[in-house]
Amino acid sequence: MAPSLLELAANIVSSHASVSEMTTDELLQEIQRVHDTLQKLESGTVEETVSVEEQKAPAMSLKKAFQADQVFCMICGKGGMKTLARHLAQAHNMKPGEYRKQFGIPKEQALTAKHFSENRKKMAQERGLADNLAKARAVRAAKIKAEKDSLAKSGKAKAKKD
Repeated sequence: MAPSLLELAANIVSSHASVSEMTTDELLQEIQRVHDTLQKLESGTVEETVSVEEQKAPAMSLKKAFQADQVFCMICGKGGMKTLARHLAQAHNMKPGEYRKQFGIPKEQALTAKHFSENRKKMAQERGLADNLAKARAVRAAKIKAEKDSLAKSGKAKAKKD
């Protein structure tokens, strides 16, 4: 016996909920959304439309969304996160660039909590990662120069033989 649309929707949402924290209301809304989509797919009336999430105004202001200790999603209002990239990809199937464009967020504005960014910068400086990067770039540049020099020498040697 084939599973009903409601069973399929419940399975899909339970899989989603197993990797994402969701409230009871969010679960119910997600089940309804998935069930409606499955019904449309079954009847063949799926339309290419802009999602409801993209149509509505931001859940909060830019200032409230990016706080020192946490960031909030301006689409759904979910908060308590240190970074937004993973949430955007998983919950909204959206890339950070699309999110910035939708809400007019400047490129200078990090999609992370300010303290989180500062702590990562401090840790990188303490570990000397910038120095290591500069050394690695210098080694790479030296290798590229050596390859160019060897190619130039081999090209000159061939030209003399001809």
